[in-house]
Amino acid sequence: MDTAVSARTSYKEPLSQRVNLRLIVFLAVLMVPIGYAMYVYLDSAIHGGVKNAGDKLEVDLKAMGNFPFDPAKGTENDVPAQFRGLDGKRVLLQGEVWAPNEAGDRMTRFELVYSIAKCCFGGPPKVQERVFATVPDSMKVPNLTYRFAKVTGTLHISPKREGGQVDQLYSLDVERVDPL
Repeated sequence: MDTAVSARTSYKEPLSQRVNLRLIVFLAVLMVPIGYAMYVYLDSAIHGGVKNAGDKLEVDLKAMGNFPFDPAKGTENDVPAQFRGLDGKRVLLQGEVWAPNEAGDRMTRFELVYSIAKCCFGGPPKVQERVFATVPDSMKVPNLTYRFAKVTGTLHISPKREGGQVDQLYSLDVERVDPL
């Protein structure tokens, strides 16, 4: 009787019978979010938040603001080199629009942040997490407050102080705004 039991326990079904469509779908559903998260992380690590996009540079707003900056003592030299090198360059930024001084249906100035809800659990965005955008008079841009947009323009890195604190680090001369 012992030989019959040991013969049954050593039997293993062939792989073709153990793997079925449900298992494949389950593993695929499980791996897609993990694979996407790994892709985003590796892409950011490889490019450092700046990618060549033809005639402009695509810049990751989250990466651009993800460094310590002291508004009381900070200078342009405290900005990481890969972002400091963007001064005067044509860039494409994607983020959430906030236009606190625009009450009408058009914007002439606005701030662009990675995400008001995602970046700012500890209060308003820090100075290094905001890009102050200025729209030329010849351009009509609808008020996109609290909406996401792709914004193209010339980036400037120049700390502006008010009351002894840097209140503006990045500014952008807007060329184009595309709502998302």
